[in-house]
Amino acid sequence: MSIVASSLKLGFAGTPDFAVPALDRLAGQHRICAVFTQPDRPAGRGQALHTSPVKRRALELGLAVHQPATFKSPQAIEMLRAAEVDALVVVAYGLILPVAALDVPRWGCINIHASLLPRWRGAAPIQRALLAGDPKTGVTIMRMAAGLDTGPMLSSRSTDIHPADTAKTLHDRLAQIGAELIDEALQAMSRGLSREVAQPDEGVTYAAKIDKSEAPIPWHESAEHIHRQVRAFNPWPVAETQFNGQQLRVWDAEPIAAPGGGRGSMPPGSVLSATHEGIDVVCGVGILRILKLQLAGRKPLPAAQFLQGQRLDGARFAAV
Repeated sequence: MSIVASSLKLGFAGTPDFAVPALDRLAGQHRICAVFTQPDRPAGRGQALHTSPVKRRALELGLAVHQPATFKSPQAIEMLRAAEVDALVVVAYGLILPVAALDVPRWGCINIHASLLPRWRGAAPIQRALLAGDPKTGVTIMRMAAGLDTGPMLSSRSTDIHPADTAKTLHDRLAQIGAELIDEALQAMSRGLSREVAQPDEGVTYAAKIDKSEAPIPWHESAEHIHRQVRAFNPWPVAETQFNGQQLRVWDAEPIAAPGGGRGSMPPGSVLSATHEGIDVVCGVGILRILKLQLAGRKPLPAAQFLQGQRLDGARFAAV
C-alpha cells in the first residue's frame, strides 16, 4: 500500500556542501526525523572544531542532528531504528553504512551519486569525469547495497560537461539536479511507481579519492590534458607548478594554437610569451594559456595583474 508523499518520514545522511540542496528540498517536502553527519573535526591553522555544512543547515532548519563516529556500532544502528523512517537518504556522507544499517529503513537507504552509474563509482566522480574528458555526466539515484555504489538504479539525469566547467561549477549543477531527482524518486516510490534497474556489468569505472600529490602539472603532457587537470582541481587541490622555487597555483587556463604554428625547440614548461591576454606555456603537445594564477601566500590574480609584479621573460615552470 502506498502512502501519501507529504507524510514521508525520512532520515538524511550527508556531510559536505553537495548534500545541502537535497536537504533543503526534502525538508520542504517531507518530515526529516533525523540527520546524520560526520563528527566535528579540527581544521585550519588554529585547529578549531569545524562543523559540516549539513550540520549547520540542519540546525538552522531545527532538525535533530546525530554525529556517530561510525555506523558500525550498535548505538548508531539503534539511533536509526528509533527514528522509524521510511527511507534514509544518503548524500556524500563519507562513512560506510553496513548491511545492518541498510536494512533498517522501510525502503532501505537511497543514495544520490554524482555520476551516470556504473561509470565513476567511488569517492570523486566529478573530478574524475573532468580529468577523463567525459563529454557528459549526471546524477544517479540508487538503492544502496553492500558493494561500492553497486545498488540498483531508480532514476538518473545527465548534463553536458561544458568546456569551461570546473569541479566547482559542475559540483553546484549536479547538487541541484540531485535535489530535484531525489524528490521525484521518493514521490514515485510513495505511489508505487518506482522501477529499479540493475546496473550493467559493462562500463564500470572507479573514481578514486583525489590526493594532493596529483596537483603538480606535468608539462610534458598535452595542453588539453593539463587544461582538464586545472578544471578538475578547481577549487581543490588546485593545479600547481614551481616558479623561482615557489609554489605557483593555476586557477584558470585554456589550450591555444601555437603562435606562428610552432614553438621552436623550447622544452615543456617554458614561457613562450606573457601578455595581458595570458601567460602562454609550452606543453608536450600544444600551448596552455594561463589566465589566473597565484603565488604562495598571495591572492589569485588574473594574468594581466600578476605580470605587473612579476617578470616571466625566459622563465620555465617546473614540476613540484
